[in-house]
Amino acid sequence: MTYNYKNREIFIEATGAGEPVFLLHGWGCTHTIFAALQEILSKKYRVYNFDFPGFGASQEPTDVWGVEEYTRMVELFAKENNILRPALVGHSFGGRVSILFSSRNEVGRLVLVDAAGIKPKRPLKYYYKVYTFKALKWLCNTFLPKKAAQTIIDKRRKGAGSSDYNNASPMMRAILSKVVNEDLTHCLPKIKAPTLLFWGNMDTATPLSDAKTMERLIPDAGLVIAHGTGHFSFIENAGLFAAVIKNFFDIK
Repeated sequence: MTYNYKNREIFIEATGAGEPVFLLHGWGCTHTIFAALQEILSKKYRVYNFDFPGFGASQEPTDVWGVEEYTRMVELFAKENNILRPALVGHSFGGRVSILFSSRNEVGRLVLVDAAGIKPKRPLKYYYKVYTFKALKWLCNTFLPKKAAQTIIDKRRKGAGSSDYNNASPMMRAILSKVVNEDLTHCLPKIKAPTLLFWGNMDTATPLSDAKTMERLIPDAGLVIAHGTGHFSFIENAGLFAAVIKNFFDIK
C-alpha cells in the first residue's frame, strides 16, 4: 500500500489480520530486512512494514527531517487509519522512532533491536576529525572556485565518512547528520509498554551498554543478549530471535 504524507509517497507492506504491529527498519535498509519477522507475525497480527521516507520505494523528504518528523509520519498514519495501540518493532534508526512514538502514545508491545537513541560518548579524536573537516570545508568554499572546492571536500568526506553517509544523497546525508546527534534517553522512563530488548554483545554501532541503560530506564523492560552477534543480531542469530519473538507475541 502507498501512504501519502506531505505530498510524499510512503510505501508500507501490510499483511495478516489481528492486532496491529509496525515494523520500522534501520538506516540504509528497507522493509525487506524484516521479511522473516513479517512472516512470523502475520500468522496472528496485522503487520505494517514501513519503508521510511528516503529508503526503498518511499520518496525522500523535501526538507531535513529529524526523529520528530519521522515519528509524526508514523503517528499520523496510525491516526488516519484508526490504528490503536500498535506494537512496534524497531531496529537501529527504527528504534529511535519506536522510542519516541512509545514515549507519547499507547503501545501494545515494544521490541527494540540493537536500537539507536542514546547519544554516544565520543573520544577527543572524533571531535578533532569533525572540526578539522568543518575548517577544511570553510577554507575551500572561501578561497577556491566552487568546483575545485567540492572535489576536495568530497574526497575528504569519502575517506573519513561512514558508509551510510557516503552512500546517501545530499538530503539524506543532512538528515543522517541531524538524527545521529539526537539523544532520546529522557524518553525512556515514559515508555509504559512491555518492552523486549534484543541485542548483539559485539555490536559496535549501538553497544550493549546502550541496551543496559534502556533496560534500567524503561519501567517494564527485559534484555535478551545474542552472543557472538553484532548490529544485525536478529539476522545473525535468526533462530534465537524467532523463538524470542514468538514467546513475546504469544505465537504458537
